[in-house]
Amino acid sequence: MIKKLLSASIISLMFFQASAQSLKTPAPSPLQTVTQAFALGEIKIEYSRPSMKGRVIFGDLVPYGKIWRTGANAATKITLSDDANISGTEVKAGTYALYSIPNQNEWEVMLYSDLTLGGNTADYDATKETARFKIKPSAMADKMETFTIAINNITNTSCSIDLMWDKTRISIPVKTEIDSRVMKQIEEVMGDSKKPYFQAANYYYENDKDLDKAAEWCSKAMANNPKAFWISHVMAKIKMKQKNYAEAIRYAEVSKTEAVAQKNDDYIKMNDKLISEAKAASAAKK
Repeated sequence: MIKKLLSASIISLMFFQASAQSLKTPAPSPLQTVTQAFALGEIKIEYSRPSMKGRVIFGDLVPYGKIWRTGANAATKITLSDDANISGTEVKAGTYALYSIPNQNEWEVMLYSDLTLGGNTADYDATKETARFKIKPSAMADKMETFTIAINNITNTSCSIDLMWDKTRISIPVKTEIDSRVMKQIEEVMGDSKKPYFQAANYYYENDKDLDKAAEWCSKAMANNPKAFWISHVMAKIKMKQKNYAEAIRYAEVSKTEAVAQKNDDYIKMNDKLISEAKAASAAKK
């Protein structure tokens, strides 16, 4: 009987241990990965997100004047697929740890080459910095309970990496140069039998390059795909930028007719707007 009770106790203990080992609870500072397509590549950020939980953040939990891992747990990592200019400093493509020194009126932000340091900032070695720059914080109207890093204000060649917690925001400007690379691609692919006329024309239009060449390519794209209302709409915008209002109206009407046939309300609306603007500009010119 004693042996049976002992066996049962051992089995119960083993079951309890196995259950305890498999117990899964929420992470206090959950990991997040942000991947954003940017320019011709991408920016990837890996970080852990602590929450306020009623605590005073900057100046207390995160002391002023001290190096902070800019997150929780392991070091926050930023990966750039292409070279970039970050807050005025040229930074090569690669992966960097993100550290910062918060202050009330100005932060120092550092990109660090050692990805293994983590929160052990006592061993921080300034000689391993790739870049260091100063950023002025701004106040947010609403509290951000959980530390958040976001990539915002995205254009073809610029964006901002925003750090937000409590009512504090740090906005780090990022720029990259792609024009020479895109132009080289255009030169290469326009020698191909399947020329990307529309993409090249749209790039020329968006970046204020040779509008006559953009119109030429757009015309060829329209010939290859006459029902593509988005192509004729770009032609209308090119003519509008050239201040050829009659042609802008003509191509916008072509685009609208096809958009109506294909039931695309967005392009119907955009063409109506362009036609109205072209008519107003034409009247003002007279």
